[in-house]
Amino acid sequence: MRTIGEVSDALGIRQHVLRYWETQFPMLQPVKRSGSRRYYRPEDITLLATIDRLVHQEGYTLKGACQLIEAGQAGNAAALQSKAATVPADPDGESLHDSLKKLRDRLAVSLASS
Repeated sequence: MRTIGEVSDALGIRQHVLRYWETQFPMLQPVKRSGSRRYYRPEDITLLATIDRLVHQEGYTLKGACQLIEAGQAGNAAALQSKAATVPADPDGESLHDSLKKLRDRLAVSLASS
């Protein structure tokens, strides 16, 4: 079991953010001992790391991250996103990601020549 300070240092997340996440994620319930000291179990730390990844790396809102975790799909979020980006967008077999890149490049050229 780790204190809030230890978890904060290990994950690089400020303590007030960890306390706030406890209010937003009902499944996050560290053990509270005398004086309301929080002690995080290994599963709590794993959940915090997942929340951090979803919110700060994958761009989910807190509500969206909570829904994903409750649905049991938090570990699959990155895989689902990358799979969606490679689904063919047209009959030529070009992926959505590639189509968007080409569109971005055309817009940049168009704006540069204006």
